[in-house]
Amino acid sequence: MDKIKLVEGLFERKELQAFNVGDTIKVLVKILEGDKVRIHPFEGTVLEKRGSGASATFTVRKISYGEGVERTFPMYSASIESVEVVRRGKVHRARLFYLRGKMGKAAKVAEQKSEVLAPTQA
Repeated sequence: MDKIKLVEGLFERKELQAFNVGDTIKVLVKILEGDKVRIHPFEGTVLEKRGSGASATFTVRKISYGEGVERTFPMYSASIESVEVVRRGKVHRARLFYLRGKMGKAAKVAEQKSEVLAPTQA
């Protein structure tokens, strides 16, 4: 086995919830303030996922007080407490950089319809 992949395997966290580009997620980030640690939520749309292994990252964009704020997180960072999927997005692209030029409703991503199975007739 490749030595690099062996070392990267030690740093991967398996408990992150699966998400894709276009999903609206809430990333709970640990912030160190003096000797205390607090949890700060960052909720926005996933613009891109890139890389693989321990060097994988994802970018989240939100609108805060009329300004677009983007933040890139390492996938397996120790500062990420958890990732929660708020809603699934329906997109046909791997990178959503076109959202940077959009404002208001135009910057929204269509929601993916959840598949509801009909109850079986017995």
